Amino acid sequence: MFTSQSIRPGAYRHAPTLLALALGSLTLNVLADDSATLTRIDVTGQQSWAEQHQLPQTTASVTRKDISTSINATDTEDALKYMPSVLVRKRFIGDTQAPMATRTTGINASARSLIYADGLLLSTLINNNNGNGSPQWFMVTPDQIDRIDVMYGPFAAQFPGNSWGAVTQITTRMPTRLEGSVDVSVSTQPFKLYGYSSTEPAEQYSANIGNRSGDWSWWLSASHLDSFSQPLSFATVSQSITPASSNLPVVTGAYADHNRTGGAIQVFGAGNLVHTLQDNASLKLAYDFPTDVRALYTLGYWQNSSKATAQSWLQTAEGTPYYGASSGSINLGGYAYSASSLAGQFSSNNVEQQHLMQGLTVGTRHPGVFDWQVAISQFTYLEDESRLSTGLYPAALSGGPGRTTDMQGTGWVTGDVQGIWRPDGPGGTHAFSAGVHADQFKLSSPTYTTSNWVSGDNGALYGNALGKTRTSAFWAQDVWRLAPDLSATLGLRYEQWHAFDGYNFATTSKGTGIGINQPGVTDSGFSPKFSMTWAASEAWTVTGSFGKALRFPTVGELYQSVQTGTTYVQANPYLKPESVLSGELAIVRDTGNGPLRLSVFDESVSDALISQTANIAGYATPVSFTQNVTRTRETGVELALDQDHVFVRPLSLSGSVTWADSRIVADDGFVSTTPGSSAVGKQVPYIPTWRATLAGTWHFDERLAATLAGRYSSRMYATVDNSDVNASTYQGFDQFLVLDARLAWQIDTHWQGAVGIDNLNNRKYFLYHPFPQRTFYAQLKYAL
Repeated sequence: MFTSQSIRPGAYRHAPTLLALALGSLTLNVLADDSATLTRIDVTGQQSWAEQHQLPQTTASVTRKDISTSINATDTEDALKYMPSVLVRKRFIGDTQAPMATRTTGINASARSLIYADGLLLSTLINNNNGNGSPQWFMVTPDQIDRIDVMYGPFAAQFPGNSWGAVTQITTRMPTRLEGSVDVSVSTQPFKLYGYSSTEPAEQYSANIGNRSGDWSWWLSASHLDSFSQPLSFATVSQSITPASSNLPVVTGAYADHNRTGGAIQVFGAGNLVHTLQDNASLKLAYDFPTDVRALYTLGYWQNSSKATAQSWLQTAEGTPYYGASSGSINLGGYAYSASSLAGQFSSNNVEQQHLMQGLTVGTRHPGVFDWQVAISQFTYLEDESRLSTGLYPAALSGGPGRTTDMQGTGWVTGDVQGIWRPDGPGGTHAFSAGVHADQFKLSSPTYTTSNWVSGDNGALYGNALGKTRTSAFWAQDVWRLAPDLSATLGLRYEQWHAFDGYNFATTSKGTGIGINQPGVTDSGFSPKFSMTWAASEAWTVTGSFGKALRFPTVGELYQSVQTGTTYVQANPYLKPESVLSGELAIVRDTGNGPLRLSVFDESVSDALISQTANIAGYATPVSFTQNVTRTRETGVELALDQDHVFVRPLSLSGSVTWADSRIVADDGFVSTTPGSSAVGKQVPYIPTWRATLAGTWHFDERLAATLAGRYSSRMYATVDNSDVNASTYQGFDQFLVLDARLAWQIDTHWQGAVGIDNLNNRKYFLYHPFPQRTFYAQLKYAL
């Protein structure tokens, strides 16, 4: 296991990984051959976050240099694209809905992992989904990153149960002298699918400057992004079985296909063609006191202005575009279709967002007998308004009826006080740490009707979701060296959680408004942790870890209700917390050129919170609701490596292969939508059986490097009964293998350039949405 004791600084340096066959062969050969003649290279550098805080988790890391050399990174989440068992669902450059999946958590479960930047929480724990619960990656730009550490599993007492998947710590830069840079990057994506064919460009400009003078240091960063996306949705309608009469107007231009459950459909348009303009600015200000204490203040601001439109491929007999109508029927392919059902597939939406984060951290700088830290942070939605058209296209492009959703005031605050006591000093027998934590999350999401969706004032209240959650916690942990080659980590966390001020308002199909004051809910629990590491030799380390995690429901899971088309998303204030029992056995071999790791993991989840859709009594339309699934279990194996000088000195190779058997063991609340269907024994939604990545970097010299990388995932299911049998379609979750390439050149002391291609093989695949096809990158950077 790559623990803080066994992993070398810079491990998983390139983080990309390998195809299963090649990786397995290479790893088995090296593991088996203890006598392999490998020249040992001592590597020094910055410690990982886990090493600094003496945490027991398996850790994978990527540094600023690795990102620059090996990864086509336009957004911060790109830096994780080759991490073992990690998948970030990034749909396009500038995507604001990019949740992270891990070994045992899916891309619809954003609250099952934690993302921090310099200790500030970027995870949006107001929901647990791939929408408004997605992390705030955009608060940090790639050029600000110094390193990223991903720590797997709920084995550290200082993190809440949301750490069950992984904890990602982003560390940004602070200068030691006058530093600065200007960076320009451009990309283009030719995209073609069904009746859509276009080229989607993006350009990004960033600048950084900082300095240190005496005890003061500061860092200022700014960036601007202008990006266009491929279609994120398609207009579809179920294949009609009603023959068209001869008097119906003829419309052409649709494409026959099948939906994710295998039903015949017609695809006739593209939706959510997003043009986004984003700006990011951040300031870090630090002061070092003579008593070895540092105070660090961080301020971050981000704004987004995006517009999404739709496109129809349908044409009338006269050759004019057809978008449907409010009434009547048409002849499409010899069958009759309701014109209003076609019209309902086209809409536009505009989004205006301004988010502000700030934090203050005060604590000791260097390890001593006693170290301490106090940290507070705040994240606020200064503006977050979404405007959606509900009128007929194409007139709706310029105005008309619609709805506005205003999430202004949504946000969170966190506070932590912690200390670590080393009775015998750094490197002694014991390192005892303890801390207290408090947080509060607030959701505010009213939706109004409006007579002009582009610029009109709010009209009548259409729906509303309000609520808050609050958590307080105490934790303690002891790292105890039992013998020179044996150490144990014991931890315990106690959490008390409260949800309150919940309110829902919904407008029925008859136009009647119904408001409900939801009850408050309180829960609490203990989460024990235990790890033991045995350094069998200088080359071999074995670690066993066990941890319990309690993941309390987010305010959105409890209180958010939404009406979408014919489906009603219902709030559920009585959800239980997820209870996770997780274990891992990891074997690590240090070859002298880097680590090799084999991990076996097992996880049992009681009351797993999974979204389901069914017809239930009292509702005429399908109801989507988050429900506690009685129990799931995930068992798997992960093989990972990070090696320099593979076969020949210029080649560095990084890779991982993960196999996971994820099953629903029991689901007492399952509601069947198909006669005879069941969730028991089915694959847990959004968790693939196989994941693998591979990257090799050839260093021509210290200035020029070329990287070829691959990413693979087997197919996933989106339903608890695995009824979505057709993965290769819109709303399906396809298997994919994509290849990426990058050539990075340090031209001289100041200038750096790079070109690259993502999805070199132009794989066309879906993860619900159609994902980017072959994309070309170019970058030029000047540094002081």
